[in-house]
Amino acid sequence: MKIAVVVLTLAMTGCATVAEIERTPPTLSVISGKSPQSYADCLVHKLAGSRKPPLVEPHHDGLRMIISQNFNSDPAAVVLIESRSNNGSSIKLYEHLSNVPIRPKDVQNAATACISG
Repeated sequence: MKIAVVVLTLAMTGCATVAEIERTPPTLSVISGKSPQSYADCLVHKLAGSRKPPLVEPHHDGLRMIISQNFNSDPAAVVLIESRSNNGSSIKLYEHLSNVPIRPKDVQNAATACISG
């Protein structure tokens, strides 16, 4: 029954653009002692088992990572990693289904694990 609810929810939500995802409230907003590149490398490594490699591109004073969905190449999450003046990073995670409590947590778990470890 739970699987049917998840499939129905995903079917009704459709796909979202990167701009639409970035307009949602962040599901994670933290500061790390890692540089933007070091944090991005960690996140790519942590997501390697569950997702396709994310698109990493320069963004302002840091990087923007666009993470695709599990089953297609539509964006599922956007991670903004901005350099801080004191040798660290400011990280914000935006997710497509941020208001659905049963969404996959692999991106959020990987983003949290990379903060210090």
